[in-house]
Amino acid sequence: MATYKTDQFKSALEKKGFVKDQTHHEMYWYYANGKKTSIRTRVSHSEKSYDDSLLGERKKQIHLSKNDFILFIECPLTAEKYKETLITNKIIKI
Repeated sequence: MATYKTDQFKSALEKKGFVKDQTHHEMYWYYANGKKTSIRTRVSHSEKSYDDSLLGERKKQIHLSKNDFILFIECPLTAEKYKETLITNKIIKI
């Protein structure tokens, strides 16, 4: 995988339906149809960029394959397609 800046990752999360919940870390919760789901990831205040190790952890947390995760960050994967992927893989029910 490549390295991505933290701001790029946070922007992708917000575009796909994640909402920030400020704790001692920035927690992002996924909302589908206005309802909070159990899907979450966090962004540490100290992280300036995400390398393969951190990206690997985050892709598991948001339930995506390596290829889909790259598309998620780079934004060809739309919010609707992300939601469809979660529904198809039976991660969430709508």
